[in-house]
Amino acid sequence: MIDSGDRGRGCYEFFAGGGMARLGLGPEWTPLFANDICPKKAKSYVRNFPPGDEFSSGDIRNLDLQDLPGNPTLAWASFPCQDLSLAGARGGLKGKRSSTFWSFWELMEGMERQGRPLPIIVLENVVGAITSNRGEDFQTIVSTLAKSGYGVGPMVIDSGLFLPQSRPRLFVVAVKEDRMDFSALSESGPKHPWHTPALLRVFENLPNALRKHWIWWRLPQPEAKNIGLSDLIDKDMADGVRWHTEEETQRILNMMSPANRQKVVESSEKGNLQVGAIYRRTRKDSEGRSVQRAEVRFDEMSGCLRTPAGGSSRQTLLFVEGDTIRSRLLSPREAARLMGVPEWYQLPENYNEAYHLMGDGVVVPVVSWLEKHLLRPLSRGIAESTHAMDLEREGSDSMPSAKAV
Repeated sequence: MIDSGDRGRGCYEFFAGGGMARLGLGPEWTPLFANDICPKKAKSYVRNFPPGDEFSSGDIRNLDLQDLPGNPTLAWASFPCQDLSLAGARGGLKGKRSSTFWSFWELMEGMERQGRPLPIIVLENVVGAITSNRGEDFQTIVSTLAKSGYGVGPMVIDSGLFLPQSRPRLFVVAVKEDRMDFSALSESGPKHPWHTPALLRVFENLPNALRKHWIWWRLPQPEAKNIGLSDLIDKDMADGVRWHTEEETQRILNMMSPANRQKVVESSEKGNLQVGAIYRRTRKDSEGRSVQRAEVRFDEMSGCLRTPAGGSSRQTLLFVEGDTIRSRLLSPREAARLMGVPEWYQLPENYNEAYHLMGDGVVVPVVSWLEKHLLRPLSRGIAESTHAMDLEREGSDSMPSAKAV
């Protein structure tokens, strides 16, 4: 029997937030360590996973190897995206926030020196990480992993395949190449939709030496989702939010372009309740001036949840039923549902804290799907390979030594 806290499915979760990667990995994995710098997120993690002894609150830059227990199979790292995002400052891996990748990597290298290498590493970030600094940042990540003996398998997965939220994210699943033969889990080339044109361009620009370490992971096509935005929305009053006044709703409608107003008219003509998702965005008008617009969609999909840095980052819902039009903010619980977080999960009471926790997290069903179809098979193969090597070593040690004649 392989102990899950030692050489089985033990895991670390860096930049853990409220533990959404942990939720997705599920009971097959034993959390040995988790870390996040945000005390509010730390509070949510411990509140939902008591007693939370594995959680270390603070800056990853201040962690030491002695803080990391056991011999885990997996390290998950959803490192900060602000310097890699298309909406951010694009400071890349040298930026103040996203440079914490290097602090994470120093810990991984330290464990290698201690004889505790991580067999599997998963990195998660925004798709902007692929093109940050003309692709140089992502090539640096691939090179860094490959030089340490990892096969590197990047893919883009949109949560819209599982839930009614459009949220494409980059996932890099890296595996120690000397720990198992993972050819049965890989393809000979890219497959839609996991390997996007941006990823193909990165691969084509890699030196041949790095291409040898690139993996095209084999993943099944998810079953068509049977849930829409309106299925996750509270039709009456929702906790933590209020209905807008008629004046506030009219102000939102007045911010719409003619094309978006037409969407509202068409939804009104259907007669039954239609739920639309609205984001406020800055657009250029006919005279080239920057104006704030309200853009609505009635396709049973939500836009990508973001952190509530300002009012424009908080998603608004529009309820249209005949001539009746009402609006309000998306509630924290509705945001949690759009991230696949279970109803039992306790959210912060403060609206912005709860919304930030969700908008900055990883979509739980995406992690669960990766766990089932890739991470669990990889861990099983690593465990079997390790067990076989142990038996071979024991057999070699038990053989009688040759005597000199």
